[in-house]
Amino acid sequence: MKLYQFPLSPNCQKVVALAHEVGIPLTIANLALFEGEGKSPEMLAKNPNGRLPVLEDGDFVLWESNAILAYLASKADRADLAPALPRDRADVDRWLSWGVSHFGPAVRKVAFERIVKKLAGLGAPDEAMVKAGAAEFAVFAAVLDKSLQGKDYLCGRLTIADFANAPYAALCETCGLALAPYPNVQRWLGRMLERESMQRTLRAAREAS
Repeated sequence: MKLYQFPLSPNCQKVVALAHEVGIPLTIANLALFEGEGKSPEMLAKNPNGRLPVLEDGDFVLWESNAILAYLASKADRADLAPALPRDRADVDRWLSWGVSHFGPAVRKVAFERIVKKLAGLGAPDEAMVKAGAAEFAVFAAVLDKSLQGKDYLCGRLTIADFANAPYAALCETCGLALAPYPNVQRWLGRMLERESMQRTLRAAREAS
């Protein structure tokens, strides 16, 4: 399988980490996102949205990071990570959707202003956007913290939902979003960061930056 990615993207990191976790080798193609490689004619033919990651498995091309997570778990026959029973699956899907709709966008809003703009030479952070993103983050981090009360992982046991959200949580401190007020989130993230799959992924991202 081949993965087209930008290594600093949490949406790409989640896929790489899960592949490490389940033992699926990936051929990684790192694209220069700020130079437009993600929207080249070749890449737009693979994903008309012009976004990463994109997975190729033979003649099958798949985009949307959470769909890729489910696909990799299925390919690895890891029903523990992507359960099929209706209620178990709905619980995983709930957290996948929540991350895409709420937690990820809040973190991304601040990260864009404080990190991406600097890397891409896009000028100074827009402090109004930072403030708005930080306020959204506080709301959703509180939801996450409450939901993790008494649980090691989002759905009770490790699933693709944890891999979907952990890279965003790992980005928080770097972009100035404090996790200290959310001890359950800190403990959960600590468990995720202890996993070799996450360590390998984040180490490779740092080396590529």
